[in-house]
Amino acid sequence: MNTQSLTQKNKKVIVSPSHTVPLLPSLNKQPSQSELSQQTVSEAVVNMLENLGVRHAFGVSGGGIAPLWTTLSRSSIQVLHFRHEAGAAFAGVESYFANNCPIVVFTTTGPGLTNALTGMFAARWEGAKVIFISASTPAPQRGRWAIQETSAYTMPISGIFTSGSLFHYATTLENDAELPEIACRLAQGLAKPGGFVAHISIPTSIQSSLSQVPLSRVAFSQSIATASEEAIAECVQLLSEGPFAIWVGFGARHAAKEIRELAQITGAAVMCSPRGKGIFPEDHSQFLGVTGFAGHPSVLTYMQEQQPLRVLVLGTRLSEFTSFWRPAMVPARGFIHVDIDPEVPGAAYPSAETLAIQSDVGAFVKALLKQMPEPLDLSTSILLPHRECITIEPSTEGAVRPEVLMEAIQKTIVEQSDAVVMAESGNSFAWAIHTLRFIQQGRFRISNGFGAMGHLVTGVVGCAFGRNGKAVAIVGDGAMLMNSEVSTAAKYQIRAVWIVLNDARYNMCDQGNSAQGLKGADTEIPRTDFVNLARSMGADGIRVERESDLEAALEKALASPAPFVVDVIIDPTRPAPIGGRIQGLISQRSKEVKN
Repeated sequence: MNTQSLTQKNKKVIVSPSHTVPLLPSLNKQPSQSELSQQTVSEAVVNMLENLGVRHAFGVSGGGIAPLWTTLSRSSIQVLHFRHEAGAAFAGVESYFANNCPIVVFTTTGPGLTNALTGMFAARWEGAKVIFISASTPAPQRGRWAIQETSAYTMPISGIFTSGSLFHYATTLENDAELPEIACRLAQGLAKPGGFVAHISIPTSIQSSLSQVPLSRVAFSQSIATASEEAIAECVQLLSEGPFAIWVGFGARHAAKEIRELAQITGAAVMCSPRGKGIFPEDHSQFLGVTGFAGHPSVLTYMQEQQPLRVLVLGTRLSEFTSFWRPAMVPARGFIHVDIDPEVPGAAYPSAETLAIQSDVGAFVKALLKQMPEPLDLSTSILLPHRECITIEPSTEGAVRPEVLMEAIQKTIVEQSDAVVMAESGNSFAWAIHTLRFIQQGRFRISNGFGAMGHLVTGVVGCAFGRNGKAVAIVGDGAMLMNSEVSTAAKYQIRAVWIVLNDARYNMCDQGNSAQGLKGADTEIPRTDFVNLARSMGADGIRVERESDLEAALEKALASPAPFVVDVIIDPTRPAPIGGRIQGLISQRSKEVKN
C-alpha cells in the first residue's frame, strides 16, 4: 500500500495503484480531400462535436455566433433556442444529468457570453459535462470598440478564456490549425470521470473561414485511481472494529445497490446529504435522515447519543450545506472518506482523523463487499432514531400551508409517477429536502453547490427534454420571475411542470432576516398571476387557493401534454426548516465581530 502523508492534520491519504481502462469517445469521421477544401471552420467544429457524442445544443443566437449557430442548425445536433443565456446554461446542466450526454451551450459576444457565466459556474460545481462555445471579436477589430467587443481590451482573459477555476479547459480558436489539439483536449476531458466544463471562444471571422485541417481519430487510455487490495483490507479492518455509519452523497449515485448491500450486511446506520436523497431508500429501517441544510434532528440525535466509532463517507464533500461543519458530526475515530477527487477528503474537517481513499465510489464499495466478512452485524441493540413524519390534514380555509403542499406532491407526484422532482434555491428546496421522501436514486435534484437562484426554474426544461418525460420543479415566485423559460418549453412542447410557491415575497430572506433579528429590508413582491402569464406564452396552468384542491391540480399538471404551471397561493407565515442555516449565519457574524 502506497501511503502518503499530507500537510493537513490527522489526514492519511491512500493513493492506490492505477487501473488503466480505455476511454472513448473517438473522432473517427474523416472527410475526403474535396470535402476538406470546401469545409468551413464552423463545419469542422460541428463535425467534431458530433463525433464527441453531442446530441443537443442550447443557446441564444446573435450576430457574433451566426455562422456557427447556422451550421449547428443544419447538423444532426438538435438546437434549442432559449430566451436567456443563463436559462440555456442551467437547462444544459440538467439535460446532462438526465441523459448523461455531453451538452453544448452557445452564446454570442459580449453580454451573451457574460450572461451564461453563472450557469457555467453551476456546471462546474455540479459536475456536469458541458462544452461552452462563444463568439469573440476578430483580431483586426480588437481594441477599436467593436459592437459588443469581446477581447482582452474589454474582458478579463484569465479565468474566462483560460483554463482555471471556472473552466477545466478554455482557449480561443484563432486559426484552423488549432482544431486537432482542441479536439484532443475535449475528447480527453469528456472521457475522464466526474465533470468537465470547457470553453471554446471562436472569433466571428474564423467561424466562416475555410479549413483544410483533418481531424484524426483520437482515443485515450486514461489511468484512474482505484482502491488497491491493501487499501480495502485496511478499510475492512477499521470498519470491523465497531459500529460505523455511512454518509452518502451525490457522488455515490451510481452505487446505490452496492451501498444498500453493505448497509444490510453490517447493520450500519445510513444518512445522506441533501443532494443524495433517494440513493439509499428513505423508508429503510437503517436510514437516519438527511444531514445539513433542512436536515433531520434524528441525525444529530444518533451522532450525539449513539456515536459510531467511524463514519464511511461516500461521494460527498461534506460542505457547509451538507454538514454545517458541526463538530457533533465527527465520529470518535474519524472518517474513512472515499472520493474520486483527491482534494476532497479532509477539506471540510481538517482537524478530524481522516483516512482518504481516492477511488470511484462504486468500484470501492464493490471491492469492500468482496473482502467484508458476511454477515458482520455491528449494529447496537438500541433502536436507531428516525426522522419524524407529521401529517397535517388539509383545510378548506386560508392560504395553502407549504407542509400540506409537500404532502400532496409526495402522494401525487413522488409516489404515483416517475417524474423527476427538482427544488429551486430558497424555501422551496428547504421544504422539499425536509419533507419529501424518495426510495429511488435519480428522482430528486437540487443545485445547492453554487446555489444560483433560477437554476432549476430553468433547469427543469433541460431535464424534461433530456429524459423525454415529465420533470417537476418546486420553485418560489421570486425565482419564477427571474428566468423561467416557459416560452422555450412551449415552443418545443417540453413536458415541464412548475409548482410555484406564490407568497408574494422572497420568503427565505424575509424569514431569515427575522430569525437573525434584522429588520427593515424590503422582501415583498407584487402578487403575480402565473397562470395567465403561462397561458400568454403558450403553456397551461391552474391556480390553487385551497388545500383541498391540491391533489386534483397536481394530477392535471401530470396529465398535461403541454408545459404546465401550478400557481399555489402559499401561507407566508409558516416557518421553513432553515434553522441550521440561520444558526450558521449568526455564528459567522459573531466571529466577524470578535475578529
